[in-house]
Formats: sequence, C-alpha cells, structure tokens
Amino acid sequence: MSESLDSRSLDQLFRTARTQNGWIDKPVPDALLKELYDLVKMAPTSANCNPLRIVFVRTPAGKEKLKPALSSGNLEKTMLAPVTAIVAYDQHFYEHLPKLFPHTDAKPWFTSSPAFAETTAFRNGSLQGGYLILAARALGLDTGAMSGFKNDLVDEAFFAGTTYKTNFLCNLGYGDPSKVFTRSPRFEFDEACRLE
Repeated sequence: MSESLDSRSLDQLFRTARTQNGWIDKPVPDALLKELYDLVKMAPTSANCNPLRIVFVRTPAGKEKLKPALSSGNLEKTMLAPVTAIVAYDQHFYEHLPKLFPHTDAKPWFTSSPAFAETTAFRNGSLQGGYLILAARALGLDTGAMSGFKNDLVDEAFFAGTTYKTNFLCNLGYGDPSKVFTRSPRFEFDEACRLE
C-alpha cells in the first residue's frame, strides 16, 4: 500500500463525488450489494468489533415500511432510490468477539462498562458507515447519506426484538446529475487543522 491512487480514482471517491438527491431508473443488483459488503467488512474497527448491521431496503414493501420514519425533505428521493441502506450498529457486538477477536478474551472489556460498549458500538459503526459510502463510490454507485428521519420508528419497524440501533440512512444507486446541489464551501487546512 505504498502507492497513491490515481487522480481519476480520487475524483470518484472524493473530489467530484457528490451527495445525490435524485436517481435515474437503473436497478442495483443484489450481487453488487454483496460485493459492497465484502469490501466494507475488510476495513478496520477497534478490536475487530464490527458492530455494523445493514438492511438494504430495495422492495416497494420495504420502502413503505420505511416511509413513515422519513422527514418530508427526504421522502421523495428515498422512495425513488433503488436502494436505501439502513446503517445500524449492534449494541451487543461484544457477544461476537470470541469469533472476531480470538487473540484474547475481550468481551469483559465491554460487559463491565455499558457506557464504553455503547461508545465503541456507535463510533465503530459510524466508521463502518463511512467505509460503506467510500466502497459504494469505488464500485461505481452514487450515495446520499441522511439523518433526517425518526430513529425510533426505523428501529421499531426493522429491528424490533434485536440489540440493533439505527445510525443513519444512505440511499444507493445511480444519481441524476440534474438533482445535485451546488457544492457547499469547505474549510481550508489552516481553519480545521494544526500541526504540533
């Protein structure tokens, strides 16, 4: 991993990639969603905890189940998106550490401190959600991450009886360039960073 990606790849991942607000009518095959997860799962998490859980909502019935939780500003674009990923995290991720982190008995690190477990689950689930966006872009998909929804309604509709909690939603598909907003400003290095 000593070589930088070429400029075209960096554009696709970062510089020209945009948050999508509209979609062309082109399906996302299930095989591509599986390929997407196979990339996401390889990215790092602390103690290999992998708390990310995803529901890929892609059927009309699934979209109707999701619809009541959406804010008015996110409704149309989510109903029209080929796929909406419900990006969630498992609050009891540590139950799987004997499999995922067999080097040591790490489960007590988290069972002894619910607050530490929750922070770890949310932080690492958020990291994995970011990896999901980059992996989707790397595979030629456009993305539209959102936080305009009612978490409790999504949890009730999709995760009742589990230890999973919704973090954010991310529409996936092939974007309609006419629906993209003008890019908003970003901070310059000296506004956001310092060297010590």
